[in-house]
Amino acid sequence: MQRRVRLKAFARTPLLPALMNLKSLVAAAASYPVTPAMPVLFVGHGSPMNALYDNAFTRSLRQLGTRLTPPKAIVVISAHWLTQGTQVTTNQRPPTVHDFGGFPPALHAMEYPAPGAPDLAQAIMDHVHDVHAATDWGLDHGTWTVLHHLYPQADIPVLQLSLDYTKPLAWHFAFAKQLRFLRERGVLLIGSGNIVHNTRLSVPKLRADDASPFAWATEFDEWVKDKLDQRAFQDLVAYQQAGVSGQLAVPTPDHYLPLLYSVGLARPDEAVSYVHEEVAFGGLSMRTFQVG
Repeated sequence: MQRRVRLKAFARTPLLPALMNLKSLVAAAASYPVTPAMPVLFVGHGSPMNALYDNAFTRSLRQLGTRLTPPKAIVVISAHWLTQGTQVTTNQRPPTVHDFGGFPPALHAMEYPAPGAPDLAQAIMDHVHDVHAATDWGLDHGTWTVLHHLYPQADIPVLQLSLDYTKPLAWHFAFAKQLRFLRERGVLLIGSGNIVHNTRLSVPKLRADDASPFAWATEFDEWVKDKLDQRAFQDLVAYQQAGVSGQLAVPTPDHYLPLLYSVGLARPDEAVSYVHEEVAFGGLSMRTFQVG
């Protein structure tokens, strides 16, 4: 009876699918018992070079990692894994993906050898409609350059959830709500992207080592902050409401979408606290925040 109650609380799926996946659900329920709700993070990850840098942003991540309750596992929604349909990594040992070029050898040589979480991945596939297994991906730089500072020991199981690029923004915001059950299983969920991400307009400033922001970039970053402070999470789906600044800040949705997962996972009454606030090199927001 006790096992049945725990299983029901974990899955809340119709009876037939639950029976079909009984073995995996029992294993997941045993590995991830009920816990107080974990917080949710959004990290403005910026350049892959932050993996090597000691700066205000990376120090804020290291300090945050010491304050958070150690999670049982970590699920990252990274701007750098776009797929048709939603996929989740099921690797026992996810490879470190160096999904960039032209950076120093030291960055290409970095590894983040965290274990995977195939039992948790299976529980997600059982609980959330139309999520599929993937073994051809690992931890891209939206994940490992962040976790390198948050959890440098790389001893916490990590998996990634992809972004279905065929879906509209409102779909992603709604889809994130289906993942809330993970928060009560000791799982830390992280959206990793950038609120403002216009690399084309930022390149001249990057080459000139000019870290000053564009006015429109600061304007949009503050617009998002106001919505977060007001708990007006739904408004963030329609970022075009911000006018020209929104169009310039989000030229493509890939780096903005993880934000919608972080706020979609939030409850309306939860506090939002800011871990790091910065707009740099013209059009790159490093804003990082915690919900709960």
